[in-house]
Amino acid sequence: MNEATAPLLRLWVYLGASPLLWLSVTVCAFVAAARVQRGLRGTPWANPVLLSVLLLLALLLGTGTPYERYFEGAQFVHFLLGMATVSLAVPLRRHWDAVKAALPAMSAALVVGNLAGSVSAMAILAWFQAPVPVVLSIAPKSVTAPVAMGISEKIGGLPPLTAVLVVSNGIFGAIVATPLLNLLRLRDPAGRGFAVGIAAHGIGTARAFQLNETAGTFAGIGMAASTLVASVLVPVLARWFGAAP
Repeated sequence: MNEATAPLLRLWVYLGASPLLWLSVTVCAFVAAARVQRGLRGTPWANPVLLSVLLLLALLLGTGTPYERYFEGAQFVHFLLGMATVSLAVPLRRHWDAVKAALPAMSAALVVGNLAGSVSAMAILAWFQAPVPVVLSIAPKSVTAPVAMGISEKIGGLPPLTAVLVVSNGIFGAIVATPLLNLLRLRDPAGRGFAVGIAAHGIGTARAFQLNETAGTFAGIGMAASTLVASVLVPVLARWFGAAP
């Protein structure tokens, strides 16, 4: 350590003791990532969540900061997720007439979407002879992380692995949803949003709101409804794939 870098190191050590440092770093990382995406004309490949994760991971590894210390500050962002979810009621109220008209189709898509997502993922892992706990861990991959981890623990999966799979699934869904739905020539914003909400939970919903308020509203409905459906459906599927009764 030379004289030029010593003051910076002492400042970093001082700031590192404050939980607010990592809250600020997390917010700044996301803002920077969002600007990068805007600079690239909104391309889904520059997903701000993915870029933020990579940036924070590099920073934590580079500074030798344990996750526990990081989460002391980042937990405030985690707390705000609940309020963000509740705020989805505002656009839902604005589009309530459209929601009521689409309820029958949405109900069918909700069951089919959750069933197809869980069964296909579990079947692929079972085909490759993955251990049963790993197979069970991927079952709730399309549900928002706190609920998915609870379901995973209940059916005998590995909650930490489920959390990683859920976030990875959300990022992947947010990236590929737009080009895939364009390829399928699905133009209706309500249908596009609902599909993304079922498949990619909160991260996909955030992406849908970037594109269209109607799509974001229906994505939020798909995300919330999937939580309820998966809580009932996944434990039933888990028994078929070797979970203890």
